[in-house]
Amino acid sequence: MNSLFPKSCAILSMDSLQDFECYDVLLDEPLAKLGWKTETVDWRDESIDWNRFDAVLIRSTWDYQQDADLFMRVLQRVEDSSAQLENCLQLVKWNIKKTYLQALQDQGFSIVPTIWGQTLKETELTDFFQQLQIDEIIIKPVISANADNTYRLTQQQAHNMANDLVLIFADREFMVQPFMSSIIHEGEFSLFFFGGKYSHAILKKPAPNDFRVQEEHGGTLLKIEPEPQLLKQAEKLNKQLTPAPLYSRLDFVRSATGFDIMEAELIEPSLYFNMDVQSAERFALAFDEWMSEKLYRRV
Repeated sequence: MNSLFPKSCAILSMDSLQDFECYDVLLDEPLAKLGWKTETVDWRDESIDWNRFDAVLIRSTWDYQQDADLFMRVLQRVEDSSAQLENCLQLVKWNIKKTYLQALQDQGFSIVPTIWGQTLKETELTDFFQQLQIDEIIIKPVISANADNTYRLTQQQAHNMANDLVLIFADREFMVQPFMSSIIHEGEFSLFFFGGKYSHAILKKPAPNDFRVQEEHGGTLLKIEPEPQLLKQAEKLNKQLTPAPLYSRLDFVRSATGFDIMEAELIEPSLYFNMDVQSAERFALAFDEWMSEKLYRRV
């Protein structure tokens, strides 16, 4: 192996990021300074020998929801190789279905109120509004990314789209939540943790006349200092995650009682290294320390 780079890391991505905003390239320099050679690879490339890497880091695999079964088989092959997968497969299996939010709620964390469903029936649509006591709902698959197949609906819109919605959710589990108007008025909070330590936080706001906060949908980003209550809640949540994640992005929305968890993103969240000039270096240091311990245990 190249003596300048005694350690190698595969950065799992997708075949094209043309339609996405991705900042993982900012990791290359700080990782290189720590002796890590990085190589971005398409997770769908079946020719890759995972044994030639010391570590495999899941990053911008933002099309995995199109074939979640294949994605999990690929990660299992990585797990079966000599490479160290992060975040680990056990966490991915737990996090890939948003039903993990139920587990967090059972542990005492406040989540956005959610109705869980297996197969959508047209007669259920009206009931959702009544159960949640809300004028607008969000419906989306339990395995999703990039706001794919995510709909914000009034009762009239739900009625008008009933046939399409039944087809979309005919063979996939789904979740229904009240539309949180604070996302429009204030935004969605994201806090980032590397190696168990808080790194930075941002506020994501949707474009006018939209509800999706992703940049690809016109959302805007603002670096913030989180309120003490929010930071304390995020730190408590991150410590509760088992096994401990190398990286996490914890998303919250302000509610009437404080902050509700929107997502605990542990698979392929954008970590927005562009929003904090020191964040990529903090990640690299956390990664190097984390991997040093994991690889030492394998020897």
